[in-house]
Amino acid sequence: MKKVYALWVMVAIPFVLSAQTEKGGWLIEANTGTATTGNTSFSLSSSDGNTDWSIGADAGYFVMDNLAVKAGLGYSDAGDFADGVLVYKIGGKYYINGQIPVGLDFTGFSSDRNDGSWVGAQGGYAIFLGESVAIEPAVRYNFTLDESQAESIFQALVGFTLFL
Repeated sequence: MKKVYALWVMVAIPFVLSAQTEKGGWLIEANTGTATTGNTSFSLSSSDGNTDWSIGADAGYFVMDNLAVKAGLGYSDAGDFADGVLVYKIGGKYYINGQIPVGLDFTGFSSDRNDGSWVGAQGGYAIFLGESVAIEPAVRYNFTLDESQAESIFQALVGFTLFL
């Protein structure tokens, strides 16, 4: 019986805690990811004495239940290999059943050497750790809008979302 109860709690609690996606709410999101794709995530890598890093975050407002309009900013630095890059993002995120986030956005970057842009599609799962915090593992595909400036690329991300 204890196993049945534990299983029920594990399945039911995320649905009870998903009320944070209601109209009028805010979200702040930080993701881990790769610095090479022009995203607004946190990353750090080092190879042969060169360090690449990026920092950024997204914020969104729920214009209706489960639908947030989002914007993001980020900065990345590839060390000795490239100039610093400013990254910007605007789009939307919809929570299916308040639990399964799917997103569509426009992401661009600007540096002294070139500019590039993508249309990104993303899907994942929100694991609520409490009433206002979720971990959101996701997969994402960025479709390039200019192959001479940037490539299309697949990503796996882990997002940390704060609901206000």
